[in-house]
This record gives sequence, C-alpha cells and structure tokens, in this order.
Amino acid sequence: MRINEIFYSLQGEGFFTGTPAVFIRFSGCNLKCPFCDTNHQHGQEMSEDEIAGEAAKYPAKHVVITGGEPSLQLTASLIDKLHECGKFVAIETNGTHNIPENIDWITLSPKDTFVNTNTAKVIIKHCNELKLVYNGMQPAPYPTVHSDHYFLQPCDTGDDLRNKQLIKDTIEFCKANPKWRLSLQMHKILDIR
Repeated sequence: MRINEIFYSLQGEGFFTGTPAVFIRFSGCNLKCPFCDTNHQHGQEMSEDEIAGEAAKYPAKHVVITGGEPSLQLTASLIDKLHECGKFVAIETNGTHNIPENIDWITLSPKDTFVNTNTAKVIIKHCNELKLVYNGMQPAPYPTVHSDHYFLQPCDTGDDLRNKQLIKDTIEFCKANPKWRLSLQMHKILDIR
C-alpha cells in the first residue's frame, strides 16, 4: 500500500472533533477538487503489518484512514490488523468506491458537486456522518444516502474575507436547516497538524 504519512494529532472536524487520533493518509485520489488542501500524491510502500505496527505506537484508540481517497487501496485485512491492535477505525471518503464492511465509522464527504466528471458519482448509501463542503451554493440533498449525523463545513478558499462570509453563510444555513450541524476545521484554527 502506498502511504503518504502516518501521524498523531487531534481530529479537527466532524463528529469526533477534538478526539486524539492516529491519521493514516493514503497516497492518491481519483478526483481533483479545486479546493483540495492536502498534498497526498507522494508516499512510500508499506505492508499492512508495517502500517498497523506504526499505528500501534500511539496511545489513542481512534484511527482515521484518510487521503487522497483511501478507498482506492484500503482492505478489510488492514482493518482487521488495526482492530487486533485495539483500534477503532474510521474512514474519510468521497464515496466513489466501495469500502470494506468491517470499518467502524464512515465519514462520507462527497465532492461530485465540485468535480465535473462521472468518476465523482457517490455509490455509498449509508454512512455514520455526511459532511458536505459548503461554498455558498445550496448543498446537494443526497436523498439516496442515509446518515446518522449531518455536518456542513465551510470551504476554505484561501481568501480570508471569502472564508469569513462562508462561515457566516454556513451558520445561517444550519440555523435554517437544523438537521445540519456546523463543522469547522479546528486543526487549522488552532494551527495544529
């Protein structure tokens, strides 16, 4: 498996914000989102045992499988190895590929409204949290996706004035549509990894 990095920090967004977690970032993605803030292309080949061994070095039980798009490489056997280390395994995915059934938590963050391509079609039908990036446009409803929790996250455009307006707009949208909760990228606000 090609791994971009493995590091220990706090989950910065969504349901588990503030939770200590081991992040396993896979290299590569099938989409090219215009606002992507992750340099995930580079990496090194690691075996499943090496990945699990690295994750086991940290005291947190929470592991976040991310990318790029981790569903391009993630296997049920890697998840089993992480479970054997006593880890709770979450994935952050764009939902364009199937994922192993033994994952503990699915964060679905579709990008099909930002990428004009058939490869962005969401095929996942159930997730624990649906997290949409909000850019001021009406969020897609995703009627075929069932989620336990719904989060709206203002897009980080790199422009401070635009970002402030998007945060205000996201707050107003959540207030008008209380099914949605605000998700901020706390790791950026706190300037942590």
